[in-house]
Amino acid sequence: MSIRTRFAPSPTGFLHIGSVRTALYCWLFARHHGGQFLLRIEDTDRVRSTQPAIDAILEAMAWLDLHADEEPIYQTQRFGRYAGRVADLLAAGRAYHCWCTPAELDAMRAEAQAKGLKPRYDGRCRTRTEPKPGVRPVVRFRSPTEGKVVVEDQVKGRVEFDNAELDDLIIARSDGTPTYNFVVVVDDIDMEITHVIRGDDHLNNTPRQMNLYRAFDREPPVFAHLPMIHGPDGAKLSKRHGAVNVMEYRGMGFLPDALVNYLLRLGFGDGDKEIFTRKEMVAAFELGKVSRSAARFDTAKLLWVNQQHIQAAPAESVAQLLGEQLAAQGLDPANGPPLATVVTALRERSQTTLEMAEQAHCYYEEYESYDEKSAKEHLHPVSRDALAALRRAFAELGDWTEAATEAAVAAVAGALGLKLGKVAQPLRVALTGRAASPGIGTTLLLVGRERTLARIDRALAWIDGR
Repeated sequence: MSIRTRFAPSPTGFLHIGSVRTALYCWLFARHHGGQFLLRIEDTDRVRSTQPAIDAILEAMAWLDLHADEEPIYQTQRFGRYAGRVADLLAAGRAYHCWCTPAELDAMRAEAQAKGLKPRYDGRCRTRTEPKPGVRPVVRFRSPTEGKVVVEDQVKGRVEFDNAELDDLIIARSDGTPTYNFVVVVDDIDMEITHVIRGDDHLNNTPRQMNLYRAFDREPPVFAHLPMIHGPDGAKLSKRHGAVNVMEYRGMGFLPDALVNYLLRLGFGDGDKEIFTRKEMVAAFELGKVSRSAARFDTAKLLWVNQQHIQAAPAESVAQLLGEQLAAQGLDPANGPPLATVVTALRERSQTTLEMAEQAHCYYEEYESYDEKSAKEHLHPVSRDALAALRRAFAELGDWTEAATEAAVAAVAGALGLKLGKVAQPLRVALTGRAASPGIGTTLLLVGRERTLARIDRALAWIDGR
């Protein structure tokens, strides 16, 4: 049997973190078993579904590199198929027309509540053969009234539902449009889905869907319902916990490999291992390793994972992301050192490419002012002689290399009888505007000779102006 999974988002908004984890688990399970991963756009809600939302889903899936093995399926293109399958159930006596009016349904609900019972449809149209004048009927599924539906859930374990608790759900509305639980089953049958991996908020839909499968004389797929993702306070993850739209994380400087790595570990255990490559994720993933408990989203942990990926990724791949960040901030990546060189210099001190870009500003544009504390501590009259001597040395330096510039700084310190830090720190502030930067030779290499001389002149003038 070829394993086939699917991710089925509704395009009514952005793609949020919980949905991305579901998509990831579906993708990993299919890849682990050499199967296929499919994408279905559940756009039957014509009021709330929008093309921009569809585009956002496709963009997010592409950014995360969770590519489907077949072209996406759109439910709005399958209404003819759904109508045909409704007709099949009617013809087989497994569905029936219901002529009950809204007033009748309200009265039915009120009567049940008055008796302390669960409001449910009582099946009064199951045997009706005559239409009701002026009423457009819905179509209801003739649900089994006895026995149990047993879900051998791959995450939750065995879950049982009494058929007596399941009323006859509507599968087609009075205008002919099909309902969610019905189209999901038709789609999964047609797509030959073998494993349905989804959030546990869908668990209560499962017994109805399993009964529909059997009404079509098909065995249901294997189900796995994933626990929810909560915020640090234990409440359901929401906007108040920070970004939940996955594409916000792109703008915040997270690597897609880091984000999927972190989401993998939100509910998945594989010993103490925290950092995974894609290949390692595929090799390790099994539904039996998924926790039954809700996971808590921890931004600090995500930042740590992201930094590990920044440090491990090829400098050229991170450089592309850094260039996007600089461009988004109005800087020209061509107006400075090679991006890969900057990545190598800053990756140990950057948790995100956004943070890296902010640190890299001084290599691509003139900074506006000195950090007040850094200037007060390092740019003072005592520093002037060292900076002046450094300017002369740099102006006469032959090769502008990391080794050559470091040697020049050491020579100036020795000539003035100063510790290296007493020379390097004022120079660092002059070059970058602050006292923290990579090694002084690396910083000089990134700033370049012309900017170095100009910035030392600026620092000397600033000291004189004090």
